[in-house]
Amino acid sequence: MLTIILAESALETIPRKIWEHPIIKKHAFKKGKKPAQILLDRSYHHKAMLELENNEKRGRPDIVHFCLLEALGSPLNKEGLLKVYVHTINDYIIEVNPSVRLPRNYNRFVGLMEQLFQKGQVPPKSQKPLLKIRKETLQELFKRIKPDYTIVFTKDGQPKTVEDAISSIRKREKPALIVGCFPRGNFSNNTLKLADERVCIDRETLEAWTVVSRIIYEYERVKGVTKLRIK
Repeated sequence: MLTIILAESALETIPRKIWEHPIIKKHAFKKGKKPAQILLDRSYHHKAMLELENNEKRGRPDIVHFCLLEALGSPLNKEGLLKVYVHTINDYIIEVNPSVRLPRNYNRFVGLMEQLFQKGQVPPKSQKPLLKIRKETLQELFKRIKPDYTIVFTKDGQPKTVEDAISSIRKREKPALIVGCFPRGNFSNNTLKLADERVCIDRETLEAWTVVSRIIYEYERVKGVTKLRIK
C-alpha cells in the first residue's frame, strides 16, 4: 500500500485576521456566507492576502483539486493500493476515502471543501464518511500511520529520476511519499525532518499534480499494476 501525503497544502478557510477586509466582506456577502465558511482563494482575495504571513504559499485550493483527481482516478487507487491524505498549511489532516468521487467542476469542489471544514466530515452524518478532517500535525499523522520509509520530493533534494526514486521503495510494505501542495516557497523544516530521503526529479520546479501523476505511474509499473490491468 502506497501512501501519498499532499503536504502544507494551500487549503484553508479565510483567516480571522482579514475577515474585515473590504474584499473579503464583499465576497462573503455575494456568497451569502460568513468569511469563516469560505475557502481562501487568491483569485478572489489577493489584495487581502497580502496582510497574511507566508501568503505566497496560501490560497490555492485548485492545486489540491488537481492532485486529488490525479490520484483518485489512477489504476493504483482502483486496485486498492493507494491511500491519500491532505495536510493543510494550518495543520489539519483530511483523510480521503479511496472510493470518493470528487467533483470535476472546481466550484463544486470548493463547496465540498467548505462543507468539510464546517461539518468535519462529508457526508455530515454518515457512519462511513468519504472525507474526514481533524486538527492534526503532520508529525502526529506519521505517528498514527507509521510508514516504513518516506521520500519527500523537493527541489533541494538529491537529483534522481522518478524510476530510481520509486525503485528504492518497491520492496517496502508501507512507503509514504510527500508532495508539496503549495504554489511557491519551500517545505518547513518540520516536514523535511520526517523524510528518510529528499529527492529532486527535475531541474525545474514541477506542478504538484505532475509529480503526483508521475510517481503513481512509476509505482504502478514497478508493482506490475499496469500489466495486471490489461490482462
